[in-house]
Amino acid sequence: MTTNYDPIAEHYRRAKQQPWRGYVEAYTLLDLIGDPTGLQVLDLACGEGFYTRLLRQRGAARALGVDLSARMIELAREQEDAHGLGVEYLVGDARAVPLEGECDLVVAAYLLNYARDVAELQEMYEAIARYLRPGGRFVTVNTNPALDFSAAPSYRRYGFETTLSGPPHADPPHADPPLSGPPRDGAPLTWTFHLPDGSVSVENYCLDTDAHETAMRAAGLRDIRWHGLRVSPEGRSAMPPDAWDVLLAHPPVALMECRR
Repeated sequence: MTTNYDPIAEHYRRAKQQPWRGYVEAYTLLDLIGDPTGLQVLDLACGEGFYTRLLRQRGAARALGVDLSARMIELAREQEDAHGLGVEYLVGDARAVPLEGECDLVVAAYLLNYARDVAELQEMYEAIARYLRPGGRFVTVNTNPALDFSAAPSYRRYGFETTLSGPPHADPPHADPPLSGPPRDGAPLTWTFHLPDGSVSVENYCLDTDAHETAMRAAGLRDIRWHGLRVSPEGRSAMPPDAWDVLLAHPPVALMECRR
């Protein structure tokens, strides 16, 4: 997991305010999660607590957010100090949270795409299964493992762009040409978010759908379901009729749910 979020935390928080994040991403994810009332919830890769707070506000009995970035957790705790929702936050690796079978629901917004290979992906899914009680549910929004990013259209109209780099672990990396075919497993993918005061970039890695489903099943997760993006009624009315066509036809992110 190579991206250091500490120096870009404030910029990335503002990137969450781009219209597609609320009208499409948050709308689809929260609808898929459903009613969290009374649930013990763990939010992995919680960032500055955007979804952690929402789940607590919607009725979660306990909401714990975990992120590797100390600065992100600092921003999350500032929000907790200001609003007193009763949300807990920890700095730590999503694969090593000190929990064992306690959660009804584990949520992860953009965690799995930081696995650089199938071994790291397997570690993530095994940790998720470990945190869930039997019958507990995992819901995630993640870089779309089914999309060929080498042939993806421009998403500049939505405020971001994606750039697929060369094969994983190439030597020297600066000499890698862009891929012209489907990405190899582990190929780096850069997301660049354009903000009024500049741009911020993060690096993900491409692992395909089969890699995810194999790792899930090996971790003891079942009832796997993939979901596409949907636009909220507010997003439809706020934008021209064709505004979301590219995003929906070539979704750069996908949602998935499964159970232990």
